[in-house]
Amino acid sequence: MWQLSPGDPASSARLLAAPQMREYTEIVARLSRDEPELTLDWGCGYGQISSMLVGAGLRIESFEYAGPGSPNAVVSLPLYPEIHAYISSEDLALPYEDSKFDAVLSCGVLEHVRDPGGSLDEIRRVLAPGGILYCFKLPNRHSYTERIAKFMGRHYHGKDKFDTLYTLKSARALFETHGFTVMEARYANMLPLLLTAGWVRATEGPFWRLNRALSRIPGLRLLATNVELVARAPL
Repeated sequence: MWQLSPGDPASSARLLAAPQMREYTEIVARLSRDEPELTLDWGCGYGQISSMLVGAGLRIESFEYAGPGSPNAVVSLPLYPEIHAYISSEDLALPYEDSKFDAVLSCGVLEHVRDPGGSLDEIRRVLAPGGILYCFKLPNRHSYTERIAKFMGRHYHGKDKFDTLYTLKSARALFETHGFTVMEARYANMLPLLLTAGWVRATEGPFWRLNRALSRIPGLRLLATNVELVARAPL
């Protein structure tokens, strides 16, 4: 995923859709407020969030699993050449020493891995005692947007080989089973974020506020697109 595939509208929309970029901006703002000393962008993709984190003055390292034939080395990312990421052929083990990071960011990654529990164990290993794992964009098992995408023949979570769908309860249980203390857990994103129409771009602010407001309504929020968690590693 670290190299944009030609003709992949879903992937390019992550870089072009105003609501999606607004979510990235909110994520960067959250980490900036918490001021971790060193953050791992785990599954950095094309590098868009890594670039935004650096622009906000945060120290980061970036990691991306890219399958067999990957260089297993730090390389400059094509779309964000200022970002140097470790591109790995290993889908579980991380090339970092124990307790290196104060924070790890997972944005749209944990749901795709072969072994979610094993990945959480490895993240816990590289986190300093009491370090924070920020996990965004876990797909909600009951999401109405995913059901619509499936009905329309578009990409949806659960289609690919290792996709895992979550509820708030199952995500919390997974994190706690693997040693994390969950500090925040919520549903997020009632409106689709990968919209690139001009009217969406022109109304980004109201669109985002409505999106967040709807995700706080009891009952309705159970149908939100995502689950989000913020969790602490053991001291």
